[in-house]
Amino acid sequence: MTTSIVTNHKATPIRHLDMPSSQAIHSADVFSRRGKFSHLPCKLNSKQSVETVQLWAKIKNTRTTRTTAFATPNENDEGERSGSHACSDEQVFVPLGNNYSSNDLDEEAADSLPESGSRVFQMVEHSVNLASLLDKLKALHLHVLASEQWNASRLKLCHNNYVESAKNLIHYLALKCLDIEPLKDDLALISVLNLEMVNSSVLASLTTCIELLENLQLNSSRTGKDVSAGISTQGKLYHQKNGNFTINTMRMKACLNRELLLGPLQGSRCTHIMTTVGEEALESETLITDLIKAGTSIIRLNCAHGSPETWSEIIRRVKRSSQMLEAPCRILMDLAGPKLRTDNLKPGPCVVKVSAKKNATGKVIFPAQVWLSHKGAGAPPPHLSPDAVLFIDDENFFTVVKVGDTLRFFDARGKKRMLKISRVFHVFSGTGFMAECTRTAYVSSGTELYIKRKKDRLPVGQVVDVPPRESSIRLRVGDLLIISRDSTCGEDNSYGHVSGGYRITCSSGYLFDAVKPGERIAFDDGKIWGVIKGTTISEIVVSITHAGLRGTKLGSQKSINIPDSNIRFKGVTSKDLVDLEFVKSHADMVGVSFIRDTRDIIVLRQELEERKLQNLGIVLKIETKSGFEKLPLLLLEAMKSSNPLGVMIARGDLAVECGWERLADIQEEILSFCGAAHIPVIWATQVLESLVKSRVPTRAEITDVASGRKASCVMLNKGRHIVEAISTLDNILNSNSRQMKAEVKSLVPSSHLVQESPSSCI
Repeated sequence: MTTSIVTNHKATPIRHLDMPSSQAIHSADVFSRRGKFSHLPCKLNSKQSVETVQLWAKIKNTRTTRTTAFATPNENDEGERSGSHACSDEQVFVPLGNNYSSNDLDEEAADSLPESGSRVFQMVEHSVNLASLLDKLKALHLHVLASEQWNASRLKLCHNNYVESAKNLIHYLALKCLDIEPLKDDLALISVLNLEMVNSSVLASLTTCIELLENLQLNSSRTGKDVSAGISTQGKLYHQKNGNFTINTMRMKACLNRELLLGPLQGSRCTHIMTTVGEEALESETLITDLIKAGTSIIRLNCAHGSPETWSEIIRRVKRSSQMLEAPCRILMDLAGPKLRTDNLKPGPCVVKVSAKKNATGKVIFPAQVWLSHKGAGAPPPHLSPDAVLFIDDENFFTVVKVGDTLRFFDARGKKRMLKISRVFHVFSGTGFMAECTRTAYVSSGTELYIKRKKDRLPVGQVVDVPPRESSIRLRVGDLLIISRDSTCGEDNSYGHVSGGYRITCSSGYLFDAVKPGERIAFDDGKIWGVIKGTTISEIVVSITHAGLRGTKLGSQKSINIPDSNIRFKGVTSKDLVDLEFVKSHADMVGVSFIRDTRDIIVLRQELEERKLQNLGIVLKIETKSGFEKLPLLLLEAMKSSNPLGVMIARGDLAVECGWERLADIQEEILSFCGAAHIPVIWATQVLESLVKSRVPTRAEITDVASGRKASCVMLNKGRHIVEAISTLDNILNSNSRQMKAEVKSLVPSSHLVQESPSSCI
């Protein structure tokens, strides 16, 4: 097979690309912007002939001719099955109205050309060589069409619902395999097409651009040649046979896929909001209702936490609130997957600390707020934010106590302390009181409370059901951490050094079978980093290399990542299969955690087919380096089934696996790939985290949410101020900039002023 370069209408042969015909996936050498060769897998079929067109490449501030190969498939050759993998670019939507198709755009553009087309043509010709630009676009068009034939076998396996989207993804990958930066610059000079905006409809955009430029030539008095033959005819015939590839059709396909998975958007909203909930949702009868009122349209449950009983009650409340508010709300359940986590540490003492706010000199500036109620009354109202919650065993307490009373007690240390009743509230099934405490106290189960009135001291009752404190170990740089396989080892070692190091357990055998000394290891989404110093069959010794200045706490069920190790996980675990039976009857979507390659999707598809779950939505969680690098293949594999499909950017683990500095580019590439495949994206992990936890957002979080508008859905994790965070998120995502438009309007002259004569405006 010979490749030639076309320059000034002369063909110059260049090197042969002889490859064995049995090789399904080949590669091509293309120039990067720095002028160096980069080896990109392009999935070329060695049986097909190749033509090339000369493109310009920018090297520093000069223009240098470079060669890019565009393959032209032979009509008699059949496409071979191959994948596609390429670099990515950011996603932008094509600014066309809903009633436009690419054919309509061609006709309107042709009709709108001015009679003085020669002047327009002269301006374009002055900017770039239009004939050369057309040749490059035609070659690019042929290369995109060829890529579809090269992957014909793979595309035939896709379900009918995804055939057009899968083809567009292949077109996009073929486009991104090439160095098209010089071509972007030339197109920008004449303002015809932005190649960064075509990922959702690659073929239609290229065809429309070519036909517009050819119509410009035809309407120019300078050109007497018939240049409409060739690609223009091929493009029109292609549109006649493949009307499903118009720009408007592709946009409608993306909208349909989003609605099938996430449901229709309500009112004027542009983006769905997903909220993660857990057992805390059962502590308040109104929390789920408040979440939906604030803007939540999807509730997420994590199968790694809780039990089927808890999940059932949460889902029951979601459905009840959704019907009551007449606001659709779907359920997503995440399978736990093969995630590495620390095991549960030994529970701490059943005691709650009550502490007032103090200034730098130790003076109390705001007393601690303590909620008091009977156990059956439930949690405090959502608009309150108490520092502690205490339940009393005697219901008669609430018939005796009143605002202004002082409750006296001895805390767990034997210290005399007081609680002063400040407010009373009527909650769902009883009465609750807010009390103030000005001194630090440790309250445990069994603590007796008394009302102090004049000379009487009335026994009131006892504090009950104080939960155990969450155990953790505080790790500092230089500490040694021993990870044990045996959960019975070191249960009492979580509060201090033992044999020169702290000890935790991890029951997953994958960890101990794969790691090696010298590899990095991270805990709790990268908050703590270390280096593996030694390994045995049952233990791993880690030296901590990164933690907070005062140390960082590591608790139960925290993530463990080994980005340097190639751990071979089982895609769907035995626990996932058990949980899938529950998901089958209760959820609208299932999240598949830690997807790494196509085998994971094949196993999942088999399990869904066995349970006849063709309508269950599938959300691929991209949270590993392998999952990101193989995303196009994962999408094509998932498109073989009819299930509604989506992708979640799980930025916590993804940042640890791929590196923090790459996260911004990675999430943009995922958005771009999914945009080409018309697959909705869920933007997740640490969204407005400071607002959720402390009620005060950071500026970076606000701009991060604004970037999340590119996704179809944004997810918030549970926290103390989750309702307020959802309301803020809803305002940011769905703001329409009306205020800005009103301010700009004052700077623009009104129509009647423009029409009036200059004298009347004096």
